[in-house]
Amino acid sequence: MSTDTPRVGFIGLGLMGHGMAKNLVAKGFPLTVRVHRNRKPAEDILAAGAREASTNAELARNSDVVILCVTGSPQVEEIVGVAREGLTVIDTSTAEPESTAKIRADLAAKGTLYIDAPLARTPKEAEEGRLNTMVGADEATFARLKPVFSAYCENVIHAGPPGHGHMLKLINNFMAMSIATASAEACAACAKSGVSIKKLHEVISAGAVNSGIFQLMVGKMLEAGDLAGLKFTLENAMKDLRYYTRFAASLPVAALVGGAVHQSLVTANLLGLGDKYVASLIESQEKLAGVKIVPR
Repeated sequence: MSTDTPRVGFIGLGLMGHGMAKNLVAKGFPLTVRVHRNRKPAEDILAAGAREASTNAELARNSDVVILCVTGSPQVEEIVGVAREGLTVIDTSTAEPESTAKIRADLAAKGTLYIDAPLARTPKEAEEGRLNTMVGADEATFARLKPVFSAYCENVIHAGPPGHGHMLKLINNFMAMSIATASAEACAACAKSGVSIKKLHEVISAGAVNSGIFQLMVGKMLEAGDLAGLKFTLENAMKDLRYYTRFAASLPVAALVGGAVHQSLVTANLLGLGDKYVASLIESQEKLAGVKIVPR
């Protein structure tokens, strides 16, 4: 590692953040973390050599680059008060493009560079250092920060200029949740009509409609009633689709499918499934259709 390796600060040691921080330490980046109420995710990272900051401001003072791995725009807006001259903030959350643009402008006035670099894949790939990221930045900034992204990502994609990372992420999540919603509805149609869900799985798996999302939804469910293959909560999925439909309306684009997918996620949350993972859209369909789908 060269002597100009940036000092990295990290806020958000959750399901995704833990693996990211672990890989940054393993790849030799001087790391400072902010630990909140739950200290357990930080134990092995601190043991590996990371430092702990007691405040966000302290973390910013001791970092050249600060990575935020939090839920969405409101959480990012609370944190970015750490801005200072010369600091780079990398926002890996799924956020609203309008908020991203405002934060970027506010931080630029303080001499802080703000980069949107949201993530794809799951906590499993985060632990393995094999996430995907889509980066909104100019060419020079992207080249300078690529070694940081490569510490926890397998695929580092330059999405385009500032802001395009968060836009691409919303479109990505819209497509993912559309497949998830369609898969759950298809299972309900099978159950209601008497068609074998195992045969549905066999047919889809053998053809062009197959996808990783379908296998994490239906394949895992058929294995042993596993609804935790896609570790992303229905509450967060609803938030992301709300961001997407607002983004589409701002263009404008006729988000007919996006609106329907958003409402399917709203319905699942109203049914009390918000803290469960996306595959529990199948449980939502069980309640709505009055059928049994999940092996229990």
